[in-house]
Amino acid sequence: MVIGNVWATRKEDDLTGLKFLVVEPHGLSAEKSFVAVDRIGAGVGDQVLVTRGSSASNMSGDIRLPIDALIIGIIDSVDVEKKEVK
Repeated sequence: MVIGNVWATRKEDDLTGLKFLVVEPHGLSAEKSFVAVDRIGAGVGDQVLVTRGSSASNMSGDIRLPIDALIIGIIDSVDVEKKEVK
């Protein structure tokens, strides 16, 4: 879930114009919040899909950007079937 915004007036030239959001993971992970680039218009309170690592840094084709997390979707709903574990 997006829990905040990040403003940086000075950053790498290739990052100019990109929006940065603070994302808090949900689920079984004990991971702490992290910063992700947003190009799709997510905002605080949105549940989002995030890709990390080399997939995020390749978001603009030929140029590898110095980022580690990229928001790739805003979640509308989630349906999960519970299975009985024996």
